[in-house]
Amino acid sequence: MAAPSSVMFLRIFRGVSPIIVKRILLTERTSVSVWPRVGFQDPRLTLPSNYAFCTAASQSDKASNTVDATTSRYKDRPWEYIESEEYSERYGSKPLWSDYRRNHKGGIPPQKTRKTCIRGEKICGNPCPICRDPKLVIHHQNVKLLEQFISPHTGIVYDPTRTGVCMKQQKQLHKAIEAARDHGLLPFQVPYVDHSGEDYSNSHDAVGHTPAAPSVTSGDPWYSWYGTLQPDEREVARVKRVYKDYLK
Repeated sequence: MAAPSSVMFLRIFRGVSPIIVKRILLTERTSVSVWPRVGFQDPRLTLPSNYAFCTAASQSDKASNTVDATTSRYKDRPWEYIESEEYSERYGSKPLWSDYRRNHKGGIPPQKTRKTCIRGEKICGNPCPICRDPKLVIHHQNVKLLEQFISPHTGIVYDPTRTGVCMKQQKQLHKAIEAARDHGLLPFQVPYVDHSGEDYSNSHDAVGHTPAAPSVTSGDPWYSWYGTLQPDEREVARVKRVYKDYLK
């Protein structure tokens, strides 16, 4: 089949830019036609059958899918990541916040940590120890992670200025620690109160036998300790001022 003439080109490419039409007409005069017989495909642009497009992109997609699958597995069972060899190689036996240093201007660190390290899809340059590792999940059953943020001597949660955790993750830590203590997974200290000086016997008149009611004319109080109690004058004045319309 011979190449189409210039008139056919003008009819087919009506409304096309004149520059493009001129290039097509010049190409028509060459030995190789720009209109092959099958599917308008130039044989000079034919690629081998085993050629694959975006090979690097496909490999990165596989890697990202693997990371997502690992993260989702640790999200369902977050305590397995703390016990894995990957965690041991990365953090060792030290707490995960021990080697963390936050970037800040000047020699004096700020008094408070940032509100959050991740805003939408934007991550700050130096995220906190929890936000920098997507495999770390704060959960009340992840006891080994929560114990790293609790003082073993006092049982008090470390201040975020010491651990470098952002305020969002610090709130999640407080909630998870309280839930773990409620479920009995973490111990908590009860303050000691000395009750040796208290009287728990039934000899006190308030818990003993109720005495007989005194006469109205005698003016004696019902209980003996009523006479030693003195009301607050300011409170009495306030009550009288509130109920002055009802007092006789």
